[in-house]
Amino acid sequence: MQIRGPTVSEERSIEELRAQVEDVLLVGDVSLRQGGRAVLFSGRLLWDAETAFSLLYERLKAKGLLPFLQRRGGQDSVLIVPAPRERGKPRPIINLLLFVATILTTLYAGAANEGFNPLENPATLKFGIPFASALLLILGTHELSHYFVAQRHGLRVSLPYFIPVPIGLGTFGAFIRMESVAKDRKGFFDVGLAGPLAGLAIAIPILILGLSLSEVRPIINEPGYFQEGNSLLYLTLKYLVHGQMLPSRGVDVFLHPIAFAGWIGLMITGVNLLPAGQLDGGHVAYALLGGAHKWVAQLILLFLMGLGLFLWSGWLLWALLILLSGPGHPRPLNDITELDKGRKIIGALAAILLLTIFTLVPFS
Repeated sequence: MQIRGPTVSEERSIEELRAQVEDVLLVGDVSLRQGGRAVLFSGRLLWDAETAFSLLYERLKAKGLLPFLQRRGGQDSVLIVPAPRERGKPRPIINLLLFVATILTTLYAGAANEGFNPLENPATLKFGIPFASALLLILGTHELSHYFVAQRHGLRVSLPYFIPVPIGLGTFGAFIRMESVAKDRKGFFDVGLAGPLAGLAIAIPILILGLSLSEVRPIINEPGYFQEGNSLLYLTLKYLVHGQMLPSRGVDVFLHPIAFAGWIGLMITGVNLLPAGQLDGGHVAYALLGGAHKWVAQLILLFLMGLGLFLWSGWLLWALLILLSGPGHPRPLNDITELDKGRKIIGALAAILLLTIFTLVPFS
């Protein structure tokens, strides 16, 4: 059985809502949306979008409503909807259990990469500590940066959810869940970029430390060994630490567990900065480009599919994950006000950063 919820027009007359917006918007047309749950006022803003949104937001918030400001084809609109109900009290026990499980799986992965089998001898888990601690420090810094910047913007977000995986690297990363709507594009930009930049600020020193502990030896072309991919930044760091381009002349660096964790940090940051879907780069791209970001996202999907077909099949999985998460992007409440010049410059630098850390073939 379905029960229809109350509509905006049933709870408050359209005329009452019009009175809230007519000193902000020169109203030309009024219509119901979402089965009567929302009212759309179209016309022309009488103030700049940022001032108009601030006025409307404070008025309507007290009434349990939210305004969405948009501009399409030179016409402004204010869509008034009921504010979503807040979720119940968070249950951090789930986040804690997932984090503990991820500690165990990354310890196992680190020990296994060193040639031990913790299933036969659990005491050998200790050999996974360098890898697990370095990797979780990078991932934790990344997600907590999202969390604190989101809170600074007044957004409700969950604590980080770590994803334990009993094979491979021991984890598939972590994420936080956004539980409220961003007020403007600045919120998407700051929250989206905070994680990759903070994680990278930890990953680079960890990688440099790990490279200093790693040995340069002849390449071994036997089963059980793999070649990690090279990004421009990774090549540069190897040159700075070991004084030569690697791999070259039949030798390469054999990564210490700490270096391997740092390299994974670089790779994950590169993937997260891709301007598509719900990735961090997708949030940044929407903040910069608005609705036009969807064309960039589609190009990225085609790019990943091409890489998956011709270079590394793992990119097909990433393309699928982006599709499943939704290649589109939610809109902020104020979708008219563009980013300031400073953020646009930072966004351009982030695109350059992506080119320096993205790895075309992560494993071979």
